[in-house]
Amino acid sequence: MRKSRAPALVQLALISTTFLLTVGHGALAQTTTTLEKVKARGHIECGVSQGVAGFSSPDSAGNWSGLDVDFCRALAAAIFNDPTKVRMSPLSATDRFTALQSGLIDVLARNTTWTLQRDTALGFNFAAITYFDGQGFMVKKSLNVKGVSELTDASICITAGTTHEQNVADYFRAHKMKFEPVVFGTADETVKAYDGGRCDVLTADASGLSAYRVKLQNPAEQVILPEIISKEPLGPAVRQGDDQWLDIVKWTHFAMLTAEELDVTKANVDEMVRSDKPDVRRLLGIDNTLGQSLGLTADWVARIIRHVGNYGEVFDRNLGPSTPLRIARGLNAQWTKGGLQYAPPIR
Repeated sequence: MRKSRAPALVQLALISTTFLLTVGHGALAQTTTTLEKVKARGHIECGVSQGVAGFSSPDSAGNWSGLDVDFCRALAAAIFNDPTKVRMSPLSATDRFTALQSGLIDVLARNTTWTLQRDTALGFNFAAITYFDGQGFMVKKSLNVKGVSELTDASICITAGTTHEQNVADYFRAHKMKFEPVVFGTADETVKAYDGGRCDVLTADASGLSAYRVKLQNPAEQVILPEIISKEPLGPAVRQGDDQWLDIVKWTHFAMLTAEELDVTKANVDEMVRSDKPDVRRLLGIDNTLGQSLGLTADWVARIIRHVGNYGEVFDRNLGPSTPLRIARGLNAQWTKGGLQYAPPIR
């Protein structure tokens, strides 16, 4: 006699129903967007470094400044019309990814390199490249080293949890050179170790080396070698699964680039809202509702520029020739001036 399949089918149906209810409940629980959460909270949680001059560092009173900090403030200006509605969360290189994955922060703007693994396996989306960089090396003048080829058997201070570890290993292996890695948990520990003589060489992004040099006991005695051994495209990252939030973060950078390209500045933005130039009018939300497609107001770009400035202003204020870092625009110049910074059309 054939056994009835009804009990098995009923059981399967119950399992399927339970699964669908569970998934459905989860989907309903996740319908609140990042933008809605940020608005309800009243501020953005922005993950930044624990102190890299020019990108994100606090002064003695706890006031933050830097390229990444200004980017976070630009997001707050776009959303709240108030650049102060953002809280900086200082994170180590090791902790930064867990903080974003767990929802502790809304955006990671911590001079972080965009790589395939981080963009996929870690569950992130990188929004844009706010700074084109590359890994370099710094040594003391007294060593009389002219290039990386002279660093065979050198001890090299490296920060854990960064792309620098693999880059150095790959480079020295490819060039059949030996070195001694001296790895530390935070950038601050790495820099102090180098300054204290625990290693011959300090390696980091070239921009980071410029920032660290000004903190050393004898900055004038340090030399940044000319070679760049990697590509380090730095930019903000968000969690996968919220396209609206990704678009807001992405287009905030593009808006600041476009403003620079169109000569819209913090000083003249209120005058430029009366411009008769079509590109400027579109950028500043005159006679259009482009901002609504992001969930923002029509004047979202005007808010950013009025409170924070365009990309060039932010770069010059934090990294440029008038700062202690004295970094040239280089690859970060506008595409019209030989650089790589290029924004899609805002239209």
